[in-house]
Amino acid sequence: MDKEIYRQFCEIAGEGCVLVDEPMRRHTTFRIGGPADYLIRPETEEVLRKILALCAEEKLPYFILGNGSNLLVSDQGYRGVIIQIYKNFQQCVTEGNVIRAGAGILLSRLSAAAGEAGLTGLEFASGIPGTLGGAVFMNAGAYGGEMKDILSWADVLDEERKLRRLSAEELELGYRTSRVKKEGWIVTGAELKLKFGDPEKIREKIEELKAARTSKQPLEYPSAGSTFKRPEGYFAGKLIMDAGLRGFRVGGAQVSEKHCGFVINTGNATAADVRELMRQVQEKVWEKYQVRLEPEVRFLGDF
Repeated sequence: MDKEIYRQFCEIAGEGCVLVDEPMRRHTTFRIGGPADYLIRPETEEVLRKILALCAEEKLPYFILGNGSNLLVSDQGYRGVIIQIYKNFQQCVTEGNVIRAGAGILLSRLSAAAGEAGLTGLEFASGIPGTLGGAVFMNAGAYGGEMKDILSWADVLDEERKLRRLSAEELELGYRTSRVKKEGWIVTGAELKLKFGDPEKIREKIEELKAARTSKQPLEYPSAGSTFKRPEGYFAGKLIMDAGLRGFRVGGAQVSEKHCGFVINTGNATAADVRELMRQVQEKVWEKYQVRLEPEVRFLGDF
């Protein structure tokens, strides 16, 4: 730890918001990952700007983290600054059929708020374990719905730390991608435009999707959700299953027996276990079907 840099981070964010050598397994849904040099939780957009400015000045690499639901951090951790936009960016305001919320709010909470307000269109996101910022970043989707269907605009900090409000069209949302992802920008908030609906039917839909997830997905194990993107014309989970890889293991990492599209941590998996398992799955699926599986999971640190 550089004591002077630590002092400056504490001066900007407050000592209680700056963690040193923080194990990343505590901050990812995979429950895997070595220590980050610094993990900082900014409480405001202005504090976030100042942290980014210090990182630029000191040439410190940084990574923006939400709930850590789509991330594999290396066993060696991260040599830089993790900036967690999560619990301190959870404001949520409903006006008519519009919801404006901070990037750190969990999609499950946002979906529940929409349902309570009698707004439909966000039910698909009720079981996605990520934040609104992450959902915009990768155009999250499930069960036939996507963020691009309901997003009006998002506020982002660009590479010069300037706040920009981009319309859904300007965000260039595609399958698991966006302009934010391509440019390396940071989402701070967004507006969603929904439709009025029957609160009881909305609740029923959320419960129906919850039951489907529980029955089909290995929610009882730590994972990063869907491990691979859907190849055009195929389903990744079916390709993996048909390649005979259901239950395939490397160390503590395993292809889920419940849903082959998920790689799970059976309790003691390392990042190296998960990465090697993914490599072998990609290799075997290619050998059998000549289809290349691309990771949906993001990798952070040295592999």
